[in-house]
Amino acid sequence: MKNFFFLVFFILALGLSQCTSGNEQKLERLFAPYSGTSHPGAAVMLIKDGAPFLVETFGMANINTHEPVTPQTNFRLASVTKQFTAMCILQLIEQGKLTFGTTLKEVFPSFPDYGKTITIQNILHHTSGLPAYEDLVPDTVQSQLLDTDVLELMKEQDSTYFKPGMDYRYSNTGYALLAMVVQKVSGQSFAKYLQRHIFAPLGMNHTVAYEKGISKVAHRAIGYTVTDSGIVNSDQSTYSAILGDGGIYSNLDDLFKWDQALYTDKLLADSLLQKAFTPFKEHYGFGWRIDRYKGHYRQHHTGSTSGFRNVIQRFPKDHFTVIILTNRAAPGVRPLAEKIVDWYLIGENG
Repeated sequence: MKNFFFLVFFILALGLSQCTSGNEQKLERLFAPYSGTSHPGAAVMLIKDGAPFLVETFGMANINTHEPVTPQTNFRLASVTKQFTAMCILQLIEQGKLTFGTTLKEVFPSFPDYGKTITIQNILHHTSGLPAYEDLVPDTVQSQLLDTDVLELMKEQDSTYFKPGMDYRYSNTGYALLAMVVQKVSGQSFAKYLQRHIFAPLGMNHTVAYEKGISKVAHRAIGYTVTDSGIVNSDQSTYSAILGDGGIYSNLDDLFKWDQALYTDKLLADSLLQKAFTPFKEHYGFGWRIDRYKGHYRQHHTGSTSGFRNVIQRFPKDHFTVIILTNRAAPGVRPLAEKIVDWYLIGENG
């Protein structure tokens, strides 16, 4: 009988090993466009039950210096940043320095009157109707914009796209303004607030909201665009210095700590944290999209900016997370994440 049970265990273990090996082979094929010494790369982490169970890196963080991507390579997160911005706001609400009903006019008295009807909650949910700053910047502008420039642009406007709270329109403007709200209400710069209240407490020692001349990004990935005629450095744009909507740099190791903290009350009371994961219009919470994927409850967000494409997909009821960071402008990586979910969580073989 002992031999029988040993044989069963051996067969099951062999089957699991072959399945995992098969998935890893498929993963290598999936990320073949990011592999090699002459291509911008990718960093991939799968987290299950509180620990990384697969970490893979591909290609180059810096093609010119031949620096490969590693788990410590820092990528510009782009809109994955928004979940950190939302966390700052929620902490300030917990501290009693803001409410969900606080308006832009209350935070910034010099803001035009249309700000009287735009609340913090509207901005978090992308239901503020604020004009897109990208549409207001002349093509002749050469210098990079900052969050404070976005605030000044909004002060020059006199209306919104729609009545706040009545519709949904994804807004980088809103999250840039939230960074300025953090600065005004906390008395600290947005970057310093993040460092003191989120990054340092979690031990995210290499994550930074980058400010030129103030901070540095260690092990930094350079952003690229792959074209038919070659690979072009596209690391920066007019909007790359705006922090609240997309200016954080981070890596797999640090994002693992972030993912795990979201299962706890280390940063925020659970009652408030769950509001971030409560969907409103278009399945958007506070810095997260919330839906179901093939029957599994999912929290997720992508990040796309000049030279970078990223995604984080969390399945907290399954204690499963996929993180993909890349330093190339295209293609999008959400389909890659979902293919990985199919293989490792859903159990599909396609």
